[in-house]
Amino acid sequence: MKLFFSPGACSLAPHIVLREAGLPFTLEKVDTARHLTAHGADYYAVNPKGQVPLLELEDGQRLSEGPVIAQYIADRAQQRTLMPEPGSLARYRVMEWQNYITSELHKSFTPLFNGALDGAAKSLLRALLRKKFEWVDSRLSDSDFLTGESFTAADAYLFTVAGWSRFVALDLSDLRHLQRFLAQVGERPAVREAMRAEGLLPA
Repeated sequence: MKLFFSPGACSLAPHIVLREAGLPFTLEKVDTARHLTAHGADYYAVNPKGQVPLLELEDGQRLSEGPVIAQYIADRAQQRTLMPEPGSLARYRVMEWQNYITSELHKSFTPLFNGALDGAAKSLLRALLRKKFEWVDSRLSDSDFLTGESFTAADAYLFTVAGWSRFVALDLSDLRHLQRFLAQVGERPAVREAMRAEGLLPA
């Protein structure tokens, strides 16, 4: 399998899941500003959406959308910690978090990265996003991870998205449960390996 990624982007989440699952894969870096792969290919020809992540399977089929890719990886590896058994409530809890992170957190960052948006609008959006992270912080008050004591695909996604706060002047430093979570996840070997491979940590 091949994962198309951009360093520190949402593709970091399935990258972490791949390493946690122990599946063999290769990486191809994408310049999302120029829409070129590391080999100089037009990324729109690879993925008409023009976005990362994209997972290319051994038979050439391609799968997009980070939470779906993460679910595919975990199921393929039969890694029931990352994604619990089909039909179980535990699985739906992980999927519930995946959906919340993608719709309420991930997409709320998008306008904050837009240089054309004025400061007043960004301040309002930043305050709304901060409220959402305060709620997430409260959910982490009595457990190590989002759904309990086991690291799941949703935790990889939250770790990735929360890391963007430093690029948009969103101060989350006082959310102690979230900060504990981020520090704990950041020390996982698979997470550190993924970040090193993307150039986010020293080699």
